[in-house]
This record gives sequence, C-alpha cells and structure tokens, in this order.
Amino acid sequence: MGILNDDAVVIKEAETAGDNTLITVNCPDKTGLGCDVCRIILLFGLSIARGDVSTDGKWCYLVFWVVGKPTTRWYLLRERLLEVCPPCTLTLSEIYYFRPEFQQPKPPKVFLLKFWCTFDRKGLLHDVTKVLCALELTVKRVKVFTAPDGRVMDLLFVTDTRELLHTKKRQEETKSQLNAMLGDSMISFEIELAGPGATSNPQGSAFLPPAIADGMFGLELSGTHKRGALASDHVSVTVDNQLSHSHTVVHIVCRDHKGLIYDIMRTLKDYNIQTSYGRFSCKAKENFEVDLFIMQVDGKKIVDLEKQNVLCSRLRMELVRPLRVEVMSRGPDTELLVANPVELAGRGRPLVFYDITLAITSLNIRIFSVEIARHMIDDREWEVYRVLLDEGDSALVPRSMIKECVVKNLMGWL
Repeated sequence: MGILNDDAVVIKEAETAGDNTLITVNCPDKTGLGCDVCRIILLFGLSIARGDVSTDGKWCYLVFWVVGKPTTRWYLLRERLLEVCPPCTLTLSEIYYFRPEFQQPKPPKVFLLKFWCTFDRKGLLHDVTKVLCALELTVKRVKVFTAPDGRVMDLLFVTDTRELLHTKKRQEETKSQLNAMLGDSMISFEIELAGPGATSNPQGSAFLPPAIADGMFGLELSGTHKRGALASDHVSVTVDNQLSHSHTVVHIVCRDHKGLIYDIMRTLKDYNIQTSYGRFSCKAKENFEVDLFIMQVDGKKIVDLEKQNVLCSRLRMELVRPLRVEVMSRGPDTELLVANPVELAGRGRPLVFYDITLAITSLNIRIFSVEIARHMIDDREWEVYRVLLDEGDSALVPRSMIKECVVKNLMGWL
C-alpha cells in the first residue's frame, strides 16, 4: 500500500507583501525528484529566490523560498507536488523506498481541441493559451489557420494534468471557459481523442531546414557560446573533488533567469546524477550562486576528468542559452522559431508557448499560424515552435526587437 504523509508537502504563504512563500517537500527520494519539483514550480509561474536540498539516498528534504503571485492557487500547487512525491510501502514493519522502475508515469492521452471563430484579432491565441493554462491543459501541438475572410480555425493538441478531459463534465468546463473569453465570436467547438498519429509521431510533419538548424544550434555543436544582451553571460561552473571525501562539489555562478534551478536539475537528471546536498540563492546584481554535492548513480564521486568536462560544458551551455530563439524570413513573411531541449523523460519546458504568445501580443503583432513539433538534432530531442507572423504587422516591427522581446519574456528579464 502506497503511503504519503500529509506533511510531505507543506506550503507556508507569505504573510506580508515582499516576503517569499516557503515550500517544503519531505518524502522518499528518487533520482530526478528535484527536477520534477522545480518543473512544477516553473509551471505555476513562480521563481525560486533560494533553496536547500538534502538526501541520504533514501529520504529527502527540499526547501524552496519562492516569489508568488496574487493569483497563485497554492492548494493546486500542493496537489501537483504531492503527485511527484514517491510513496513508501509499509510491509512487515519495514519501509521499502521508492523503486526506480516506478519513476516514469504512463504518457497522458492527447486530445484535439478544434474551434472556429468569426474573426482573428491580435492577442487571440495568447488569450486562448491563458485559459488553457488556468485549466491545467498543456499544449503539445498547435495549428492555427486564418481564412481569407478573417475567420480563424485553431487546432490544439493538449494533455490534461487532471486526466479528466475524456469526461463530459471536464469538456463542458473547457468549452465554458473558452466561450466566456471568446464570446459571440466562437462559431463551433469540438473536443475529441487525438488519433494515434498525434502521439506516435511527435516529430510532426514540419521539416526543419538544415540552414535553420545550423543557425540555431551551430554554436552549441561547435562547443562555443554566443554572448550578448540576449544570452546569460559570465557563467562559471567549477568542480571540486577535495572538499568532500564522498561527493563531487559543483559551484555555479551565473545570471538569474526564469527556470534556472529547473535547467540545472534537469541536466543532472538526464545524466543520471544524484544530488545529496545543494544550496542556492540570488546574490547581488541578479547573480545566482549554486553549490551542489553530487555523485554518480553508483554512489561514487566523478573523478574522471573527461566526465567532469562534459558535465561542466553541458551545464554552461544550458545556462548560457537554455532556449534558442531566431527570427528569419520565410518567403515574404516573418517567422519566429523557438526551441527548447526535451528531457529524456519526454517532457518539454513548461509555459514556453504562453511566453511566446505574450511577447507577440505585447508587440501588437497578429499570429498567422503556429506549428509545434519535436526534432532530433545531433542525437538530442528539441521541441521547436514555428510561429508565422502577420505580414503587415511584423513589417512595422524590427526583427531584432521581436527577438529581444521574446527572449526577455522566456528568460524573465522584464
């Protein structure tokens, strides 16, 4: 029988404005738990101001001080955090801790949301995305078409965090929320279980031209990093094997950005590295400092210099450019491309589409069409968003400004 203590997740909300909300997680350990927790915190639009994590390999204790929002649904956040906390099993007065074979949940069902609207207005897609986020529906793929007469058809492939979208009640709730936002402009609305092609072929139909791949990922593949206002400069990653007799110590100093701790934790999770102790906090001038005591899955330090260099290089790369953003020509039109790495567990970065649509809306540009697909680039899977912008609107805004606005929204540098 799976047992999860009521105190496994405790949230103490800030008592006064300007204070941080305290989140504690106290449960059996598993590889990648820190990544899963940080991903949920990011999914709720929260930023981590500082934190402490510790584990003995069986039981862990995570503490995060987060910057909340007036609209944060703390009760829902607690539920989502409890879902990723592994239970322990009580048998014959012995506790058998979480086993690795139970770490990966079954992939959620994908549903197709299809609706027609009488007209396409600026910010429409962002408003739809905002409603879906509030409903805890995750957008996996999007197709948006604007007809010559101004009508717009949206095809959204989504998964439901609550796993209830197959029920009539949940479908009516979704339709009601979208209808309240769209009003009389909604012509029709349908929800159906997506066909096998939507889940078995995550690569989609879109082909990523080599020129685009070289432009967005060439610097990464060559081992160099682009510096400038749109990248997180001055990333320092050092390794120390003398400070601890049982752990390798990794020290990181970098500019803070949205999802910073998640980017670090997902990298360690993908390399199957365990964090026994960690402390991180935001210092002066928006710099973030992180100290991690880590070890390999076999419980040993990382003494191989090549492994150390590979890990440090990957961490630097993920912190310099956690996402890729380019704005380029697609015939006479302007196309925005955003790519983020997919975890080995198969999950992409949360809220990327929300941030993209928010940035485009703030520039007063209409979105003509969108495609989201998975691509394998140099043996690594990426989630690529291809956004075709309205020709008339985008012509009035410099491409450099579009790129800067999107990057700042994605990185939280507003």
